[in-house]
Amino acid sequence: MNDTVATADRSIVVIEDEEAIRDVIEWNLQREGFDVSTARDGRAGLDLVRSAAPQLVVLDLMLPELDGLDVCRAMRADAAMREIPVIMLTAKGDESDIVLGLGVGADDYVSKPFSPKELVARVQAVLRRNRGSVPAEENGAASEPEDTADPDQRRVELGGVIVDPARHEVLVDGVDVRLTRTELRLLHALLRSPGRVFSREQLVVRVMGDNAWVTDRTIDVHVRAVRRKLDTHAEVVETIRGVGYRARDPRD
Repeated sequence: MNDTVATADRSIVVIEDEEAIRDVIEWNLQREGFDVSTARDGRAGLDLVRSAAPQLVVLDLMLPELDGLDVCRAMRADAAMREIPVIMLTAKGDESDIVLGLGVGADDYVSKPFSPKELVARVQAVLRRNRGSVPAEENGAASEPEDTADPDQRRVELGGVIVDPARHEVLVDGVDVRLTRTELRLLHALLRSPGRVFSREQLVVRVMGDNAWVTDRTIDVHVRAVRRKLDTHAEVVETIRGVGYRARDPRD
């Protein structure tokens, strides 16, 4: 099958080099009402994502020309693509591959061989999670800060770190720090309840929802990524050994 390009709003890009797998993914997503664009290698896929600006990308890890990790890194480094959620396809559920994929900014992963029904469910779950994380100006909202009753969208601040989900904005001592949607949700969940200890299981539910297919290690990977990006303020997120994580003001 030649590479195809979708033009409708409900668009998804699938980057997969194995034709049989690519066709199965395309058919199942189209059956759910999505418009699917496909590419057979990483370089063509990255160009396709840049031009199509899809709602979501299904990205194989092992690709010719440019592998999935490099595609994901390039997306997260590009302002035009960094907010597009990515579901990574990994072979045999190799934990090291999963950790690498999440570490470079993938929102979720599916291990091969996979059930098409499971993949579709993952796509729908990631899209639901991300609908509430669109910056305010993209939603047509006023650019001035708003006092919102929705705690999931409320601006929080702790130890020089500000998280504003409505704007999809994280500031560290006034400097903008780019976090993925999942990383931002994780940091926001901790900062809105400073001092409270959350288990990994609780954070999975708060950040990814009840139906997320993830392991405890997934949260650890996202925490490491958040700490790395917070740099000198990494200690805002504290590990409680054997339990989970909490937010604390390092000035206390």
